[in-house]
Amino acid sequence: MKILVTGGAGFIGSGLVRHIIAERAHDQVLNLDKLTYAGTLTSLHGVEGNPRYRFVQGDIGDRALLAGLLAQFAPDVVIHLAAESHVDRSIEGPGAFVETNVVGTYSLLEATLAYWRTLDAERKAAFRFHHVSTDEVFGSLGETGFFTEETPYSPRSPYSASKAASDHLVMAWHHTYGLPVVLTNCSNNYGPHQFPEKLIPLMIIKGLAGEKLPVYGKGDNVRDWLYVDDHVRALCTVFDKGRVGETYNVGGNAERTNLTVVETICAALDGLRPRADGKPHAAQIGFVTDRPGHDQRYAIDAAKIRRELGWEPRESFETGMAATVAWYLENEPWWRAIEASRYGGERLGLARRA
Repeated sequence: MKILVTGGAGFIGSGLVRHIIAERAHDQVLNLDKLTYAGTLTSLHGVEGNPRYRFVQGDIGDRALLAGLLAQFAPDVVIHLAAESHVDRSIEGPGAFVETNVVGTYSLLEATLAYWRTLDAERKAAFRFHHVSTDEVFGSLGETGFFTEETPYSPRSPYSASKAASDHLVMAWHHTYGLPVVLTNCSNNYGPHQFPEKLIPLMIIKGLAGEKLPVYGKGDNVRDWLYVDDHVRALCTVFDKGRVGETYNVGGNAERTNLTVVETICAALDGLRPRADGKPHAAQIGFVTDRPGHDQRYAIDAAKIRRELGWEPRESFETGMAATVAWYLENEPWWRAIEASRYGGERLGLARRA
């Protein structure tokens, strides 16, 4: 296959690129990434010189660029991961989320549709546009229940609203114009190479620095955690075998409160990098003002992808977290460079907009 990945220098995108090059020996990858603050080419170390890999810096909103790349590369799959993705940043600056996640997706759909219409009948039938989305589009759950593919959308943040809009656009281009699409909604990802603004890497880095570990509210908000390598395998499974026009939920079967997540990180650090004063890292935990509009609970029912396509997560929360903490300890230069130039661990998302 020839696979065009948008956002391939991001957290999940770089994991997907590395996986394809390492595990799918006959596939080629074209990585299109704008390299905004969270795009990190160092996450692609090891694939840069591979003859089956090519990187292009560019914007999914640039229709002329898209048309040229599609015509030249002639992909069999377009997998769309390029997005603004941090809820806290969307609270402070929603405009960038609308521009990238909504308008950018529209531009990519239009360019892809024009390209798809040039293909012969066999390649048209085999082509896939795979849109990668989030469980946050479904809103907030109570203490029980799970999100399924039939759960009505109820986004609560600028981020989730922009992703919901992009999901609807993708399905509209399928139903109206016949573009062969598949869509996945995943739970919270974690693992190596995650940008340090997100909960797990932020807590690891602050824990190592001896700083306060800021837990929102009471720490009782619940998320389903999905190890990034498991997610990457799911993405490949869906664009290989998923049915056109279908949505697949991808979850890790690992619900945890935010406080439990932070305590797990602290315990791992206690074993791998004990504090000089002998105190547990959990002594650094402190509670801070909650995020505005913080959804209480997300939980994914991934029965459909398991039943129809045979995918299920390989990593438990415990094994995935152990691997993640160890990776950040072993790859300090990677996140130190980001900390020095792009993000220093400051609080975001307090809704202080002019």
